[in-house]
Amino acid sequence: MPPWTSSPSLFLSLPPPFSVPSSRQTHSSIVVNPSEPSSSGTRSKQLWIDSLRSQARANSFQEAIATFIQMQASGVVPDSFAFPAVLKATTALQDLDLGKQIHASVVKLGYDSHSVTVSNTLLHMYARCGDDVRQVFKVFDRIPQRDQVSWNSMINALCKFQEWELALEAFRLMGLERIEPSSFTLVSVALACSNLSRHDGLRLGRQVHGYSLRVDDMKTFTNNSLMAMYAKLGRIEDAKVVFESFGNNDMVSWNTVISAFSQNDRFNEALEYFSFMGDEGLKPDGVTISSVLPACSHLELLETGKEIHAYVFRNGDLLRNSYVASALVDMYCNCKQVVSGRRVFDTAVDRRLALWNAMLTGYTQNGFYTEAVLLFMDLMTVSGLLPNPTTMASVLPACVHCKAFADKKAMHGYVLKLGLGKDRYVQNALMDLYSRIGKIDNAKYMFHDMESKDMVSWNTMITGCVVCGYHEDALVLLHEMQIAGEKDKFDGNIEVSFKPNSVTLMTVLPGCAALAALTKGKEIHNYAIRNGLEPDVAVGSALVDMYAKCGCLYMARRVFDRMPIRNVITWNVIIMAYGMHGEGEEALTLFENMVVEVKPNGVTFISVFAACSHSRMVDEGRQLFHKMKNEHGLEPNGDHYACVVDLLGRAGRLDEACEIIDSMPSGLDKVGAWSSLLGACRIHQNVQLGEISALKLLELEPNVASHYVLLSNIYSSAGLWEKANKVRKNMKETGVRKEPGCSWIESGEKVHKFLAGDTSHPQSERLYEYLNDLFGRMKREGYVVDTSCVLHNVDEQEKENLLCGHSERLAIAFGLLNTPPGTTIRVAKNLRVCNDCHSATKFISRIVDREIVVRDVRRFHHFKDGACSCRDYW
Repeated sequence: MPPWTSSPSLFLSLPPPFSVPSSRQTHSSIVVNPSEPSSSGTRSKQLWIDSLRSQARANSFQEAIATFIQMQASGVVPDSFAFPAVLKATTALQDLDLGKQIHASVVKLGYDSHSVTVSNTLLHMYARCGDDVRQVFKVFDRIPQRDQVSWNSMINALCKFQEWELALEAFRLMGLERIEPSSFTLVSVALACSNLSRHDGLRLGRQVHGYSLRVDDMKTFTNNSLMAMYAKLGRIEDAKVVFESFGNNDMVSWNTVISAFSQNDRFNEALEYFSFMGDEGLKPDGVTISSVLPACSHLELLETGKEIHAYVFRNGDLLRNSYVASALVDMYCNCKQVVSGRRVFDTAVDRRLALWNAMLTGYTQNGFYTEAVLLFMDLMTVSGLLPNPTTMASVLPACVHCKAFADKKAMHGYVLKLGLGKDRYVQNALMDLYSRIGKIDNAKYMFHDMESKDMVSWNTMITGCVVCGYHEDALVLLHEMQIAGEKDKFDGNIEVSFKPNSVTLMTVLPGCAALAALTKGKEIHNYAIRNGLEPDVAVGSALVDMYAKCGCLYMARRVFDRMPIRNVITWNVIIMAYGMHGEGEEALTLFENMVVEVKPNGVTFISVFAACSHSRMVDEGRQLFHKMKNEHGLEPNGDHYACVVDLLGRAGRLDEACEIIDSMPSGLDKVGAWSSLLGACRIHQNVQLGEISALKLLELEPNVASHYVLLSNIYSSAGLWEKANKVRKNMKETGVRKEPGCSWIESGEKVHKFLAGDTSHPQSERLYEYLNDLFGRMKREGYVVDTSCVLHNVDEQEKENLLCGHSERLAIAFGLLNTPPGTTIRVAKNLRVCNDCHSATKFISRIVDREIVVRDVRRFHHFKDGACSCRDYW
C-alpha cells in the first residue's frame, strides 16, 4: 500500500450512485433481438469478433463500428470481447451518443456487473467522451471486483474532470483495497498533485515520488510526470534532479525539462539544455521548438530565434504546426520585429486561435494599435473562430490607444455578449480600459464587484488610480491589498497572499513621487530590500525616480549606483533627475557614460535637452541636437524640437527659437514647440511674439487652458488689462477652465494640500497669522514685494494680500509649524513658482534657517541661506 496519509473520504460529498433504469430499451440500429433469424449468412461468432478486434487494433474505428452493427444484425450476440473493442472505437471517435447505446446493450446483457474488462472500457469511454463526472461514478460503483485498471481509469477520469482532490482520495482508497498502483496510476496522481496549492502539492507529490523510488519504478513516463509536477509547483531544481538522475530520457523528458526552465523564467538554462539535446542526437519536434522559442523571446535573442526558424523551414512538418507558428510570432514581436511576426502569421497553414492571439498581443505590445484592432476584426469576420479571454485581454488595450476606435466602452458590452464578463483575466483588462479613458469610477465598480481578485487585479486598480491622478487612493489600495491577503490566510488558504510584488512597487512608487510622499516612499524602499525586490531593474528605476521627484537627489544616485542591472529607462530617469535639480553638467556626464553601456532612445534626448535648458547650457544642447541623428541614428520628433525651442527661448534667444520652429519637417506636431515659445515669451515679456505663438496654439488646440492663461499673463504683465480681460472672456465663453494653483506637503502619514487663498485647512487661521508675522520680518530683512506677479487689476495692498495667500507659501508655513527645527521642508506645486514667491522663499530660508525644497511643474528649487539652486534661472 502506498505511504499515503489518511483523510476523510471525499466520496461522501458526492450524490448517491445512479440506479439502473427500469427501461432497458436500446437503439434499434445498434441492438437487435438475438432470437430473430439472420439473412446475412452463417459467419461464425468468432470470425465476427476477430474481425471487430482486428479493426479496433488497427485504428479503423468506423469500420469496427460498422462490423459491430452487422454482427448484431446477423444475430450474433456481443460478448466480453466484442464490447471492449467497439467501445474503444466509440471513444476514439468521441461519439457519446453511440457509447450510451452500447452501454444500454451492455446492461441488457448483464456485462456491466459481470465483466470487469467491459466495465473498465465503459469507464474509459465516459471519461473521454462525457461531460458529467456522475456518469463515471455510475459505472464505477457497479463494478463488482475492481482491479488495477478500474482504479487507474477512475483516477484518470477524475483528473480529466479536474477533480484533483477526489483523484487523490481515490488513490488512497485504492491502497485500502490492497490494489497495487502501476506506473499509470502514479502519472495521474502526480498530475493531480501538480494542480493543488504549492504547499499541499509538494507535500503529497514528494510522497508519490518516494513511493516510486521504493518500488523501483524507473519507467520513463513516470519520471516525466514527476518532472512536470515539480516544474508546475515551482520546484525547478527538483525537476532537474529527476531528469539528471535518470539515464533513459526520451524526447518527452527533454521537452519537459526545457519547458520547465522556460515556464519558470530560467531561459538561459532552457537554451543550454536545448543545445545538450542536440548533442545527444535527438531531433527537436514541435513541442521542443514551442518550448525553447519563449526563451529567445524573453532574452530578445533574435539571431538565435532566426536559427531556430531556419530549422523549422528545413523540416516541413514543423511549418504546419500552429503552436510553432505561435511561438515564432511571439519571438519576433518580443524582439521588436513585428513585420517578421506578421509574415509568419500570414504564411501559417493552420491558424488556430492561439496564433491569432499571439499576433494580437505582438501588435499591442509594440504600439501597433490600429493594426491590432483591424486584425481583431478579421478574426471575427474571416476566421470563423470565437475570441477567448486571452483574445479580449490582448485587444482591449489596443482599443484604448487606437484613436480611430472611438466607442471604447462598447467593448464591455461585447465582452458580456461573449459570456466573458466574469472572467478575471478579461475583467482586469476592462478595468485598465476604463482607467485609461478616465472612467476611474467604472474601474472601481468592476474591481469591488469582482468575485475573486488576484495580484493582477490589485496591480491594475492601483495603476488605474495613478494614471488618473488619484495617487492617495493608490496608496490606500496598497494598504487594503495587504489586509485582504491576511484575511484570506485566516480563511485557511495559505497560498493566497497579496504581498506586493515588483509590479506593485513600480506602479505605486510614481504615486509617492507625484505626492512628494518621501516617508511613504522610504517605507516601500525598505519593503523592497526586505523582500529582495530592490535589484529588480523596474523597481530600482522607480525608486530612483521617486527619490529624485521627492527632492532627494543624493538617495536617487545612491540607488542608481547600487543597481546590478540598468536599462535605458534607468539611465533616462537619473539623467532627468539631475536635469530637474539644475545639475546639467552631471546630466551630460551621465549621458556620456550611458552611451557606453546602453543605446539611448528618444526619451534620453528629451531628458538631456531639459537638463541643458535648466542649467543655461544652450550651446551644449544645440550641439547634441545636431549629433542626435548623425551619431546616434535617431530622427528628432516634435518633442525634441520643442525641447530645443525651450532651451533657446528660456535663454532669451527667441529669434533662434522661431527659426527652429520654421525648420521643422512637415508632418511633425508643432504644438509642443509653439507652447515652449509662448512660455519663453511669458518669461521675457515679448508681447508681439507671444500673440503669434498663442494664435498658432489656439488654432491647433482651442480647448487647452494653459494657452489662454499664458497669453493673458503676458498682457497683464505688460499692463494691457483690456486685452487680458478679453482673453479671459474668450476663455469663459469657450468653457475652458484654468487649473487652480495647488501645493502639497507630506506630514506623518498624510499629504496636506493647499489652494491659493485656501481657508479650508484646520490650521488656516494659524498659518495666515504666521505668514503675516513672517512677512514683517522679511520686509525688515530687505524683501520687496514683486506685485507684477499679480495678474489682476487691483490696488497694491490687495496684490500683496493675494501673494501672501499663494499655495506654496501656505504649504511652507504648514511645514515650518509642524516639523522639528532643522528639518528640511519639501513642497510640491502643480504650476510654475511665481517670481515673488521665489524671492520670498529665499528670504524665508535665511530667516528660519531651514532648507526648503520646492518642486514646481518644471524643476526643483533648493532654497538655503537666502539663495536658490536655480540661480534665478527657471
